[in-house]
Amino acid sequence: MEKTVKNDNVAIVATLDNILVKAQNLKRKLETLHREEQSLQKQQARRVGHLQDLYDIESVSDVKFDDWSNIRLDRMLVDYMLRHNYNKSAKKFTEQRQISDLVDIEAFSAFAEVEQALKQGRTSEAIAWCNENKKALKDVESKLELELRLQQMVEMTRFGNTNKLVEATLHARKYFAGQQNESYGLRAGGLLAYPANTLTEPYKVSEEVFRSLVLMTYSMQDLYSSTRYVYLASLFVEAYHQIFCLPPQPLLHIALSAGLSALKTPSCHSAFTSSSTNASSTTTSVCPICSTELNELARNVPYAHHSKSHVENDPVILPNGRIYGRERLMALNDKFGVAAGRVRDPINHGQEYDIDQIEKVYIS
Repeated sequence: MEKTVKNDNVAIVATLDNILVKAQNLKRKLETLHREEQSLQKQQARRVGHLQDLYDIESVSDVKFDDWSNIRLDRMLVDYMLRHNYNKSAKKFTEQRQISDLVDIEAFSAFAEVEQALKQGRTSEAIAWCNENKKALKDVESKLELELRLQQMVEMTRFGNTNKLVEATLHARKYFAGQQNESYGLRAGGLLAYPANTLTEPYKVSEEVFRSLVLMTYSMQDLYSSTRYVYLASLFVEAYHQIFCLPPQPLLHIALSAGLSALKTPSCHSAFTSSSTNASSTTTSVCPICSTELNELARNVPYAHHSKSHVENDPVILPNGRIYGRERLMALNDKFGVAAGRVRDPINHGQEYDIDQIEKVYIS
Protein backbone atom coordinates (compact mmCIF):
# COMPACT_ATOMS: atom_id res chain seq x y z
CA MET A 1 0.00 0.00 0.00
CA GLU A 2 2.78 2.36 0.97
CA LYS A 3 4.63 1.53 -2.27
CA THR A 4 1.51 2.34 -4.32
CA VAL A 5 1.12 5.72 -2.64
CA LYS A 6 4.80 6.47 -3.24
CA ASN A 7 4.45 5.63 -6.95
CA ASP A 8 1.36 7.85 -7.16
CA ASN A 9 3.29 10.73 -5.59
CA VAL A 10 6.13 10.30 -8.08
CA ALA A 11 3.65 10.31 -10.95
CA ILE A 12 1.97 13.45 -9.60
CA VAL A 13 5.33 15.22 -9.21
CA ALA A 14 6.31 14.20 -12.75
CA THR A 15 2.99 15.51 -14.06
CA LEU A 16 3.43 18.80 -12.19
CA ASP A 17 6.98 19.13 -13.53
CA ASN A 18 5.67 18.56 -17.06
CA ILE A 19 2.96 21.18 -16.54
CA LEU A 20 5.55 23.60 -15.13
CA VAL A 21 7.82 23.11 -18.15
CA LYS A 22 4.91 23.75 -20.51
CA ALA A 23 3.92 26.84 -18.53
CA GLN A 24 7.49 28.18 -18.72
CA ASN A 25 7.63 27.54 -22.47
CA LEU A 26 4.29 29.29 -22.89
CA LYS A 27 5.55 32.22 -20.83
CA ARG A 28 8.64 32.56 -23.03
CA LYS A 29 6.51 32.46 -26.18
CA LEU A 30 4.13 35.07 -24.77
CA GLU A 31 7.05 37.30 -23.81
CA THR A 32 8.43 37.02 -27.34
CA LEU A 33 5.04 37.80 -28.83
CA HIS A 34 4.65 40.74 -26.44
CA ARG A 35 7.99 42.20 -27.52
CA GLU A 36 7.04 41.76 -31.18
CA GLU A 37 3.69 43.41 -30.52
CA GLN A 38 5.35 46.37 -28.80
CA SER A 39 7.78 46.73 -31.70
CA LEU A 40 4.93 46.67 -34.24
CA GLN A 41 2.94 49.22 -32.25
CA LYS A 42 5.98 51.48 -32.10
CA GLN A 43 6.45 51.17 -35.87
CA GLN A 44 2.80 51.89 -36.60
CA ALA A 45 2.80 54.93 -34.30
CA ARG A 46 5.89 56.31 -36.06
CA ARG A 47 4.39 55.72 -39.51
CA VAL A 48 1.07 57.29 -38.60
CA GLY A 49 3.01 60.25 -37.21
CA HIS A 50 4.95 60.48 -40.49
CA LEU A 51 1.67 60.74 -42.43
CA GLN A 52 0.29 63.20 -39.87
CA ASP A 53 3.30 65.44 -40.46
CA LEU A 54 2.37 65.63 -44.14
CA TYR A 55 -1.26 66.41 -43.29
CA ASP A 56 -0.18 69.28 -41.03
CA ILE A 57 1.90 70.93 -43.79
CA GLU A 58 -0.27 73.60 -45.40
CA SER A 59 1.85 74.32 -48.49
CA VAL A 60 4.53 72.58 -50.55
CA SER A 61 6.56 75.77 -50.28
CA ASP A 62 6.84 75.21 -46.53
CA VAL A 63 10.35 74.18 -45.45
CA LYS A 64 8.76 71.34 -43.47
CA PHE A 65 7.62 69.77 -46.75
CA ASP A 66 11.23 69.62 -47.92
CA ASP A 67 12.18 67.80 -44.71
CA TRP A 68 9.27 65.38 -45.10
CA SER A 69 10.17 64.75 -48.76
CA ASN A 70 13.77 63.97 -47.80
CA ILE A 71 12.53 61.32 -45.37
CA ARG A 72 10.30 59.86 -48.10
CA LEU A 73 13.27 59.73 -50.46
CA ASP A 74 15.34 57.99 -47.78
CA ARG A 75 12.59 55.36 -47.44
CA MET A 76 12.60 54.78 -51.19
CA LEU A 77 16.38 54.39 -51.24
CA VAL A 78 16.25 51.84 -48.42
CA ASP A 79 13.47 49.95 -50.24
CA TYR A 80 15.62 49.89 -53.39
CA MET A 81 18.70 48.62 -51.54
CA LEU A 82 16.74 45.90 -49.75
CA ARG A 83 15.17 44.64 -52.99
CA HIS A 84 18.66 44.35 -54.52
CA ASN A 85 20.13 42.54 -51.49
CA TYR A 86 22.26 45.45 -50.25
CA ASN A 87 21.07 44.68 -46.72
CA LYS A 88 24.14 45.88 -44.82
CA SER A 89 24.17 49.20 -46.68
CA ALA A 90 20.44 49.61 -46.11
CA LYS A 91 20.80 48.93 -42.38
CA LYS A 92 23.71 51.38 -42.04
CA PHE A 93 21.83 54.05 -44.01
CA THR A 94 18.71 53.50 -41.87
CA GLU A 95 20.67 53.95 -38.65
CA GLN A 96 22.28 57.15 -39.91
CA ARG A 97 18.94 58.61 -41.00
CA GLN A 98 17.09 57.31 -37.92
CA ILE A 99 14.19 55.88 -39.92
CA SER A 100 14.27 52.27 -38.70
CA ASP A 101 10.55 52.41 -37.79
CA LEU A 102 9.62 53.60 -41.29
CA VAL A 103 11.21 50.71 -43.22
CA ASP A 104 10.95 46.90 -43.08
CA ILE A 105 14.55 45.75 -42.89
CA GLU A 106 13.86 42.53 -40.97
CA ALA A 107 11.09 41.44 -43.33
CA PHE A 108 13.23 42.03 -46.41
CA SER A 109 16.24 40.33 -44.82
CA ALA A 110 14.22 37.16 -44.21
CA PHE A 111 12.87 37.43 -47.74
CA ALA A 112 16.39 37.74 -49.20
CA GLU A 113 17.60 34.67 -47.27
CA VAL A 114 14.87 32.46 -48.76
CA GLU A 115 15.41 33.84 -52.27
CA GLN A 116 19.17 33.26 -52.10
CA ALA A 117 18.66 29.74 -50.74
CA LEU A 118 16.47 28.86 -53.73
CA LYS A 119 18.97 30.27 -56.20
CA GLN A 120 21.63 28.11 -54.53
CA GLY A 121 19.51 24.98 -54.97
CA ARG A 122 17.98 24.63 -51.48
CA THR A 123 14.24 24.34 -50.84
CA SER A 124 14.10 23.78 -47.06
CA GLU A 125 13.99 27.50 -46.20
CA ALA A 126 11.22 28.14 -48.73
CA ILE A 127 9.21 25.12 -47.49
CA ALA A 128 9.46 26.42 -43.91
CA TRP A 129 8.26 29.84 -45.10
CA CYS A 130 5.32 28.22 -46.91
CA ASN A 131 4.33 26.38 -43.73
CA GLU A 132 4.32 29.67 -41.81
CA ASN A 133 2.22 31.40 -44.47
CA LYS A 134 0.05 28.51 -45.68
CA LYS A 135 -3.27 30.33 -45.28
CA ALA A 136 -2.01 33.50 -46.99
CA LEU A 137 -0.64 31.46 -49.91
CA LYS A 138 -4.01 29.76 -50.28
CA ASP A 139 -5.79 33.13 -50.29
CA VAL A 140 -3.67 34.39 -53.20
CA GLU A 141 -3.93 31.00 -54.97
CA SER A 142 -0.17 30.60 -55.19
CA LYS A 143 1.31 27.34 -56.53
CA LEU A 144 4.64 27.95 -54.79
CA GLU A 145 4.40 25.07 -52.31
CA LEU A 146 3.35 22.57 -54.99
CA GLU A 147 6.26 23.64 -57.18
CA LEU A 148 8.65 23.26 -54.25
CA ARG A 149 7.29 19.80 -53.42
CA LEU A 150 7.67 18.84 -57.06
CA GLN A 151 11.28 20.04 -56.99
CA GLN A 152 11.93 17.94 -53.91
CA MET A 153 10.70 14.93 -55.83
CA VAL A 154 12.92 15.86 -58.79
CA GLU A 155 15.97 15.65 -56.53
CA MET A 156 14.81 12.26 -55.19
CA THR A 157 14.49 10.78 -58.67
CA ARG A 158 17.45 12.53 -60.32
CA PHE A 159 19.99 9.71 -59.83
CA GLY A 160 17.63 6.72 -60.09
CA ASN A 161 18.52 5.29 -56.67
CA THR A 162 16.00 2.57 -55.69
CA ASN A 163 15.58 3.73 -52.09
CA LYS A 164 15.13 7.31 -53.26
CA LEU A 165 12.52 6.21 -55.82
CA VAL A 166 10.54 4.52 -53.04
CA GLU A 167 10.84 7.72 -50.98
CA ALA A 168 9.73 9.75 -54.01
CA THR A 169 6.66 7.51 -54.43
CA LEU A 170 5.61 8.11 -50.82
CA HIS A 171 6.33 11.82 -51.29
CA ALA A 172 4.05 11.96 -54.35
CA ARG A 173 1.24 10.14 -52.53
CA LYS A 174 1.49 12.56 -49.62
CA TYR A 175 1.60 15.86 -51.51
CA PHE A 176 0.04 15.27 -54.94
CA ALA A 177 -2.69 12.69 -54.41
CA GLY A 178 -6.12 14.30 -54.42
CA GLN A 179 -4.85 17.72 -55.50
CA GLN A 180 -7.30 19.77 -57.55
CA ASN A 181 -4.52 20.54 -60.03
CA GLU A 182 -3.95 17.12 -61.62
CA SER A 183 -0.98 18.31 -63.70
CA TYR A 184 1.31 18.10 -60.66
CA GLY A 185 0.33 14.50 -59.99
CA LEU A 186 0.88 13.57 -63.64
CA ARG A 187 4.30 15.20 -63.78
CA ALA A 188 5.27 13.61 -60.46
CA GLY A 189 4.32 10.20 -61.86
CA GLY A 190 6.38 10.88 -64.97
CA LEU A 191 9.43 11.59 -62.82
CA LEU A 192 9.26 7.99 -61.56
CA ALA A 193 9.27 6.69 -65.12
CA TYR A 194 11.89 8.91 -66.81
CA PRO A 195 15.51 9.32 -65.66
CA ALA A 196 17.40 12.61 -65.70
CA ASN A 197 19.06 11.88 -69.05
CA THR A 198 15.76 11.36 -70.89
CA LEU A 199 15.02 13.23 -74.10
CA THR A 200 11.29 13.00 -73.51
CA GLU A 201 9.40 16.21 -72.86
CA PRO A 202 8.37 17.72 -70.50
CA TYR A 203 11.25 16.25 -68.53
CA LYS A 204 14.00 17.16 -70.95
CA VAL A 205 14.12 19.40 -74.02
CA SER A 206 16.79 19.87 -76.66
CA GLU A 207 19.41 22.56 -76.16
CA GLU A 208 18.11 24.49 -79.17
CA VAL A 209 14.55 24.54 -77.86
CA PHE A 210 15.79 25.27 -74.34
CA ARG A 211 17.49 28.49 -75.42
CA SER A 212 14.33 29.71 -77.11
CA LEU A 213 12.05 29.18 -74.12
CA VAL A 214 11.31 31.99 -71.69
CA LEU A 215 11.79 31.60 -67.95
CA MET A 216 8.21 30.58 -67.16
CA THR A 217 8.10 28.08 -69.98
CA TYR A 218 11.34 26.19 -69.44
CA SER A 219 10.72 26.00 -65.69
CA MET A 220 7.62 23.96 -66.49
CA GLN A 221 9.21 22.00 -69.34
CA ASP A 222 12.64 20.90 -68.17
CA LEU A 223 11.96 19.49 -64.72
CA TYR A 224 15.49 18.10 -64.32
CA SER A 225 17.18 21.38 -65.21
CA SER A 226 19.04 23.13 -62.40
CA THR A 227 17.84 26.42 -63.84
CA ARG A 228 14.39 25.61 -62.46
CA TYR A 229 15.63 27.04 -59.18
CA VAL A 230 15.71 30.48 -60.82
CA TYR A 231 12.03 30.07 -61.63
CA LEU A 232 11.25 28.92 -58.08
CA ALA A 233 13.02 32.01 -56.71
CA SER A 234 10.97 34.28 -58.99
CA LEU A 235 7.79 32.45 -57.97
CA PHE A 236 8.65 33.00 -54.30
CA VAL A 237 9.29 36.72 -54.90
CA GLU A 238 5.92 37.02 -56.65
CA ALA A 239 4.10 35.25 -53.79
CA TYR A 240 5.88 37.36 -51.18
CA HIS A 241 4.88 40.57 -52.91
CA GLN A 242 1.26 39.42 -53.19
CA ILE A 243 0.96 38.40 -49.55
CA PHE A 244 2.48 41.59 -48.16
CA CYS A 245 0.85 43.85 -50.79
CA LEU A 246 4.21 45.08 -52.09
CA PRO A 247 4.56 46.47 -55.61
CA PRO A 248 6.70 44.27 -57.88
CA GLN A 249 8.92 47.26 -58.72
CA PRO A 250 10.98 49.30 -56.24
CA LEU A 251 9.17 52.38 -54.92
CA LEU A 252 12.01 54.50 -56.30
CA HIS A 253 11.31 53.27 -59.84
CA ILE A 254 7.59 53.98 -59.51
CA ALA A 255 8.18 57.53 -58.25
CA LEU A 256 10.87 58.15 -60.84
CA SER A 257 8.67 56.87 -63.67
CA ALA A 258 5.84 59.17 -62.59
CA GLY A 259 8.18 62.14 -62.51
CA LEU A 260 9.72 61.31 -65.88
CA SER A 261 6.30 60.86 -67.46
CA ALA A 262 5.23 64.28 -66.19
CA LEU A 263 8.15 65.89 -68.07
CA LYS A 264 8.52 63.70 -71.15
CA THR A 265 7.57 65.00 -74.61
CA PRO A 266 8.16 63.45 -78.07
CA SER A 267 10.99 65.91 -78.69
CA CYS A 268 12.94 64.41 -75.77
CA HIS A 269 13.77 61.41 -77.95
CA SER A 270 13.89 63.21 -81.27
CA ALA A 271 16.93 62.74 -83.50
CA PHE A 272 17.24 66.53 -83.61
CA THR A 273 16.80 67.22 -79.91
CA SER A 274 19.32 69.52 -78.25
CA SER A 275 20.74 67.46 -75.44
CA SER A 276 23.89 66.10 -73.95
CA THR A 277 23.12 62.77 -75.62
CA ASN A 278 23.11 64.28 -79.11
CA ALA A 279 26.62 64.78 -80.45
CA SER A 280 25.39 66.95 -83.34
CA SER A 281 23.73 69.44 -81.02
CA THR A 282 25.44 72.79 -80.40
CA THR A 283 23.19 73.77 -77.50
CA THR A 284 22.71 72.38 -74.03
CA SER A 285 19.29 71.32 -72.78
CA VAL A 286 18.23 71.61 -69.16
CA CYS A 287 15.49 69.02 -69.70
CA PRO A 288 16.05 66.06 -67.29
CA ILE A 289 14.63 63.61 -69.85
CA CYS A 290 17.22 64.70 -72.41
CA SER A 291 20.09 64.17 -69.96
CA THR A 292 22.53 61.32 -70.39
CA GLU A 293 21.49 59.76 -67.08
CA LEU A 294 17.72 59.64 -67.66
CA ASN A 295 17.22 59.61 -71.44
CA GLU A 296 17.25 55.81 -71.86
CA LEU A 297 15.41 55.23 -68.58
CA ALA A 298 12.54 57.45 -69.75
CA ARG A 299 12.26 55.90 -73.21
CA ASN A 300 9.46 53.48 -72.28
CA VAL A 301 7.38 55.70 -69.97
CA PRO A 302 4.30 57.44 -71.45
CA TYR A 303 4.33 61.03 -72.67
CA ALA A 304 2.98 63.81 -70.50
CA HIS A 305 -0.12 65.71 -71.61
CA HIS A 306 0.76 69.38 -72.18
CA SER A 307 -1.70 71.97 -73.43
CA LYS A 308 0.78 74.84 -73.22
CA SER A 309 4.48 75.08 -73.93
CA HIS A 310 6.64 76.23 -71.04
CA VAL A 311 9.82 76.16 -73.15
CA GLU A 312 9.11 78.33 -76.20
CA ASN A 313 6.33 80.78 -76.96
CA ASP A 314 4.50 80.18 -80.24
CA PRO A 315 6.64 77.17 -81.32
CA VAL A 316 7.16 76.47 -85.03
CA ILE A 317 8.79 73.56 -86.86
CA LEU A 318 11.25 73.72 -89.75
CA PRO A 319 11.16 71.18 -92.62
CA ASN A 320 14.19 69.40 -91.07
CA GLY A 321 12.20 68.65 -87.89
CA ARG A 322 13.76 71.16 -85.52
CA ILE A 323 11.45 73.26 -83.36
CA TYR A 324 12.00 76.86 -82.23
CA GLY A 325 9.95 79.67 -80.78
CA ARG A 326 8.84 81.94 -83.64
CA GLU A 327 10.02 85.13 -81.96
CA ARG A 328 13.47 83.74 -81.10
CA LEU A 329 13.86 82.21 -84.58
CA MET A 330 13.11 85.52 -86.31
CA ALA A 331 15.42 87.43 -83.98
CA LEU A 332 18.29 85.06 -84.77
CA ASN A 333 17.63 85.32 -88.52
CA ASP A 334 17.73 89.13 -88.29
CA LYS A 335 21.04 88.81 -86.48
CA PHE A 336 22.37 86.48 -89.20
CA GLY A 337 21.28 88.92 -91.90
CA VAL A 338 19.06 86.37 -93.70
CA ALA A 339 17.18 87.74 -96.71
CA ALA A 340 13.53 88.70 -96.32
CA GLY A 341 11.12 85.81 -96.82
CA ARG A 342 13.82 83.25 -95.93
CA VAL A 343 14.54 81.36 -92.69
CA ARG A 344 17.86 79.80 -91.68
CA ASP A 345 18.27 76.95 -89.18
CA PRO A 346 20.24 78.48 -86.24
CA ILE A 347 22.03 75.16 -85.65
CA ASN A 348 22.85 74.26 -89.27
CA HIS A 349 23.53 77.51 -91.11
CA GLY A 350 23.64 75.71 -94.45
CA GLN A 351 19.91 74.97 -94.32
CA GLU A 352 17.60 77.78 -95.42
CA TYR A 353 13.92 77.61 -96.23
CA ASP A 354 11.12 79.83 -97.48
CA ILE A 355 9.22 81.38 -94.62
CA ASP A 356 6.05 79.71 -95.93
CA GLN A 357 7.61 76.29 -95.24
CA ILE A 358 7.65 76.69 -91.47
CA GLU A 359 4.58 75.38 -89.65
CA LYS A 360 3.03 76.13 -86.30
CA VAL A 361 3.37 73.39 -83.63
CA TYR A 362 0.45 72.55 -81.36
CA ILE A 363 1.35 71.13 -77.96
CA SER A 364 -0.41 67.83 -77.19
